[in-house]
Amino acid sequence: MLVRNWMTNDVITLTPERSMMKAAKLMKDKEISRLPIVDDNGVLVGIISDRDVKEASPSKATTLDMHELYYLLSEIKVKDIMTRKTLTISIDDTVEKAAVVMDENKIGGVPVVDADNKCVGIITNTDVFKVLINITGVLHGGVQMGLALSNKPGSLNEVLDYLKDNGARVMSILTAFEPSQEHTRQVFIRIHDMEKAELNKVREGIDKNFDMMFWVRDTVHALTS
Repeated sequence: MLVRNWMTNDVITLTPERSMMKAAKLMKDKEISRLPIVDDNGVLVGIISDRDVKEASPSKATTLDMHELYYLLSEIKVKDIMTRKTLTISIDDTVEKAAVVMDENKIGGVPVVDADNKCVGIITNTDVFKVLINITGVLHGGVQMGLALSNKPGSLNEVLDYLKDNGARVMSILTAFEPSQEHTRQVFIRIHDMEKAELNKVREGIDKNFDMMFWVRDTVHALTS
């Protein structure tokens, strides 16, 4: 999954010479928490966040009167408070890589750049959530099973063959490797819903023939409606 297919394309940007007040109003109006800063050619030169604005704003305990305060704020430019060494992700990188960058740096989003370092989008943790929802198929319902399988070749095929032979249709397969489990992997398989009797038969067979960790029917729409 490439970043280019999941990022926000209509990214809102500002130039370094714009005022901090403009940046603050823009983030508030658009309900966003960060703005990529670009030069006149669209090349990324920094980023500003709502936290940067808060830290640069005078304290509520200031003795300045309203006119002095307004003048002070209007004089602060984006270039004065923006972060210049900006973490970025390439348009051709994977969403998984973007997620790692955000997680390791404890940030909620990163600008996306092309080969010329021009800002072409932004990807946020919300976009990553959308990817997770999409690839799991959870919005289509069904049942998810968690299995602990051997790392030996063909172990997953045994499960898939069993599901196929018993009329189950697979929606998604996710795999996780835990460092503490060198010879085992966790596999999460979502299947389409079936008649109750058929589904019970599949569950009993999976539980009997494989190491089943859990069996869950999601009720997402019931929770959000």
